[in-house]
Amino acid sequence: MEYVDAFRDPALARAIAGRIRDRLKTPRTLMEICGGQTHAILRYGIEALAGPALTLVHGPGCPVCVTPLALIDHAVALARTPGVTLCSFGDMLRVPGSNGDLHAARAAGGAVRMVYSPLDAVRLAREDPAREVVLFAVGFETTAPTHAAAVLAAAREGLGNFSLLSALVRVPPALDQLLAAPDCRIEGVLAAGHVCSVMGTAEYLPLAARHRVPIVVTGFEPLDVLCGIERCLAQLDAGRAEVENAYARVVRDDGNVAARDAVAAVFEVVDREWRGLGVLPASGLAPRPAYARFDAARRHPCAPARAREPQACIAGEILRGRRRPDECAAFGTRCTPEHPLGAPMVSGEGACAAYHRYRVPA
Repeated sequence: MEYVDAFRDPALARAIAGRIRDRLKTPRTLMEICGGQTHAILRYGIEALAGPALTLVHGPGCPVCVTPLALIDHAVALARTPGVTLCSFGDMLRVPGSNGDLHAARAAGGAVRMVYSPLDAVRLAREDPAREVVLFAVGFETTAPTHAAAVLAAAREGLGNFSLLSALVRVPPALDQLLAAPDCRIEGVLAAGHVCSVMGTAEYLPLAARHRVPIVVTGFEPLDVLCGIERCLAQLDAGRAEVENAYARVVRDDGNVAARDAVAAVFEVVDREWRGLGVLPASGLAPRPAYARFDAARRHPCAPARAREPQACIAGEILRGRRRPDECAAFGTRCTPEHPLGAPMVSGEGACAAYHRYRVPA
């Protein structure tokens, strides 16, 4: 418990928050990238501890939330296809698509299996060679290595009935677009520690330099977040805009080399649509031509359909950090975790789910 209890120490949290308040001579606006950080901020009241001069903007920090409707619709269509078993992590089962969600597809007789690891889907393909097993691959760079491991395992075993529908995305291109927006008010960024534990920090160096914004790699416990905020503010006060690692117990500058090599071997960088942000160049990962037989988008193509968010849902604005969940007219009424209108209310890392859990009176 050393790395849990030690980073939730109330006395240390109050001390760091006091230093933050002393530093905030003028209002500052920072963005946290990861939904895990958003939940920590809401759960522990970090914004209130830091004082009214600090505004924390919640970025597109949840891979489930940024998965576009078209890909969800493709997954639902596959789940309804005879002879196909669609595998997914649990958060994706209740994310609404244009024609229902995966949970509804399973209730209607579709073969949908919740898995805890991509290798679970490989096992299912091995055990039932008569069925096509499709893994809905959703995640940031954090989970890309385990999806690469699944493809490599399927290739070694010669499994002809396994493929993945890739919704894997890369964080730096999305951050680049957000910082380049003409109305951007973000002065500093708390980067996601788990992403950097895989990829390292090099991709953030040109972003900090180009946009003149400090980027601090931050963990997920309350003291991690507070320390990340303090370091961001220190850079702003000193007129610096650098990449700084405040999560050194997990993150190295070069990341996890073995994991990066596995990702590079299996996947190539592609343009990818993000919910709320549109198509971002070089922001996705898809199987390389050498592994095309494991690419469900090629093996099981789906006719493109025009997918639209419910008019009452402002998920796109929330994912761009332009509005907060409690500014949505449907929040907590027409949109709840039990009956969500959009992905941010479903996912365990979604901003709307965090606000509903920690800010809606019981």
